Amino acid sequence: MTAKKRIGILTSGGDCAGLNAVIRAVVHRAVLTYGWQVVGLKEGTQGFLHRPVAYQALDLRMVDGNMMRMGGTILGTTNRGDPFAYPMADGTLKDRSDEIIGGYRELGLDALIGIGGDGSFAILRKLAQKGGLNLVGIPKTIDNDLGLTEVSVGYDTAVGVAVEALDRLQPTAASHQRVMVLEVMGRDAGHIALAAGIAGGADVILIPEIQYTIESIAAKIKQVRATGRNFALVVVSEAVKTLDGGGAMKEYQGGEKRYGGIGAYIGDKIAEATGAETRVTVLGHVQRGSMPSPRDRLIASAFGVHAVDLIAEGQFDRMVAWSNREVISVPIADAIARYACVEADGPLVKTARGLGISLGD
Repeated sequence: MTAKKRIGILTSGGDCAGLNAVIRAVVHRAVLTYGWQVVGLKEGTQGFLHRPVAYQALDLRMVDGNMMRMGGTILGTTNRGDPFAYPMADGTLKDRSDEIIGGYRELGLDALIGIGGDGSFAILRKLAQKGGLNLVGIPKTIDNDLGLTEVSVGYDTAVGVAVEALDRLQPTAASHQRVMVLEVMGRDAGHIALAAGIAGGADVILIPEIQYTIESIAAKIKQVRATGRNFALVVVSEAVKTLDGGGAMKEYQGGEKRYGGIGAYIGDKIAEATGAETRVTVLGHVQRGSMPSPRDRLIASAFGVHAVDLIAEGQFDRMVAWSNREVISVPIADAIARYACVEADGPLVKTARGLGISLGD
């Protein structure tokens, strides 16, 4: 356990708040407790594809307390380029997995800590199985949709940003007698919308897990008016579908399609049904780039320390997780197999209904 090791760490997938706090915790635990060396791979698995490998040696001087306050990731990240079907300049796809495994060997790593979501873990685990790499995972996703962990790094900050947006929208909504629609991220899960809507005093929360009708939304807004209040707040998750069952998508350069536009769609439908003046705000990547909340810093630090301890214990192919107020570890395969969407009869849904919030159904 005390033999000097060299471990790698990388951030993969979309960025979020708290990644730097994880890196800091890993370096502190590895160096101060075990006397190990830590190297950070640049731009996720992309760093392994460079020759020489693109990495940064990490020491205590680089990871001071200020690092916990920083959003993003000092190592860079990527959510493109599956190494088993890597897009080449000529338009073909190439299996470059052996190059990544070779990069791991070139650095002389004893283990690799991957910070990512389900997509990143699926790729990293496939690489680890093919190349015999010692892998430990740390969950991060603002969507909070990874299985077997109650919370992932980045989620709390994303919710906080959305709540702050509602706090700022409320007075301007009241001043102009408007319905304010806030579109938030969350991929295919409604965790951010639900939590932020409850904490931010929303009147309507729309999430992909619960089907809505415009009639139900309009009835809630009319009910709000009947109480004498001249404004309403609506939160909608980006993955909520249009009335015809399609997703609101935007196509970007290269043909990539991503969620976008459901807020404007809902805003128009509300205006048509109620005659209310509506305004739409789309938070987008503002939820990713913020300074991490205290809770995200704590979760990130706990995960980072525990991940290093797993390496010391020789426990690999596992992901650290938060459960019942403690850090545990679970098989990575089980975590990515259990997609954690909002449960329609879960505690926060019941809380929202108990508060009189409409979920559109």
